[in-house]
Amino acid sequence: NISRRPPPPSPRRSPSIYWFPKSKKLFLTSPSIAGQSRVIDSLSIAAMATLQLGALVLGFSVAFMLISPSHSLTCTSQTFTNHKLYTNCADLPTLSAFLHWSYNSTTSSLSIAFVAPPAKPDGWIAWGINPTATGMIGTQALIAFKQSNGSMKVDTYNISSPQSVVPSKISFAVSDMSAEDSGGLIKIFATLALPENTTSVNQVWQVGGSVTNGLPDKHAFDPANMKATGTLDLVQTTASGDETAPTASPVPGPNPTAEAPSAPHNGGDSRIGNRNAGFFMTSLFLAIFVICF
Repeated sequence: NISRRPPPPSPRRSPSIYWFPKSKKLFLTSPSIAGQSRVIDSLSIAAMATLQLGALVLGFSVAFMLISPSHSLTCTSQTFTNHKLYTNCADLPTLSAFLHWSYNSTTSSLSIAFVAPPAKPDGWIAWGINPTATGMIGTQALIAFKQSNGSMKVDTYNISSPQSVVPSKISFAVSDMSAEDSGGLIKIFATLALPENTTSVNQVWQVGGSVTNGLPDKHAFDPANMKATGTLDLVQTTASGDETAPTASPVPGPNPTAEAPSAPHNGGDSRIGNRNAGFFMTSLFLAIFVICF
């Protein structure tokens, strides 16, 4: 509640300002003005509106700076500490994931870098190729996660059953396999030897939130997880920040398991902290509005 009249002057009081909305005037009380209250007419409603607008602009500026640059990240702006370069890249349509790849049609060699945030900091990410179908079962996967000692672990998994997700040989020879973790993202690097004359593959990707005894736990079954599959055209050569590279043909996901690799993300919001950005922005703007008005 705003006081309707200035308090009695006191030599020990510090300067105080009182705003009267109806009269659109300010009262200033200060011991330096002979202990008397004084009405300041120069600060009109227009001046107050200017102050409110300034506060709003400041709030928007702060909010913009607080949003991680990763929210606007696309595959074309990503670089790797190992300085690897790839001919193509795509922002996959789900799970804030990205795929970079180069394909040598002469040797049928596919080099990839798969980038995605795990569902939780202690989770895992996976990418793979399904040579026989479009879903999870049958996927020849690469799964990576951070071990309890802080080092990264990446291995091959033949997803033959939702109940059996253990390291195993896959149908493609894999070389130069490694993984790294930075900025809330896990990155898988590998080169796969594909059958001769391969021009496209069924890709599958996934993310999970936990690892138990060195094995990935089940992933969520949200729409984004279930649509984490598509066709990767190996002969197209366009690097894009959208989804030009892999054609994402959504396929209903199989039974619950946290094993198989999952889906790409379209648009380029590649880091984990942005999932609460909308809630944070709404709360911040609401707080600014309440304070100003």
